[in-house]
Amino acid sequence: MKTEIFVQNVKCGGCGTTISKRLQKLEGVSEVMVDPAEGKIILEHQEEAALDQAPKILKSLGYPLAEVSNSLRDKAKSFVSCGIGRLDKA
Repeated sequence: MKTEIFVQNVKCGGCGTTISKRLQKLEGVSEVMVDPAEGKIILEHQEEAALDQAPKILKSLGYPLAEVSNSLRDKAKSFVSCGIGRLDKA
């Protein structure tokens, strides 16, 4: 199955790297694609449980779902996550 999730605060490939690495660890997720320009994440998954956990993980990284409040704390977390993703790409 493929599921699209739209999130806030995605700025670049560094964000995408962090998101991909973390969501790949979910059981049943076989592929994660991130489109920073649209703030879109496409999950290829077998298990519905992955969909239950993904929003919580994304919020903890600073990328809340598009339809929820985007706090200053979320924005700050996303900058840290982005920086980690940029370092992981190098």
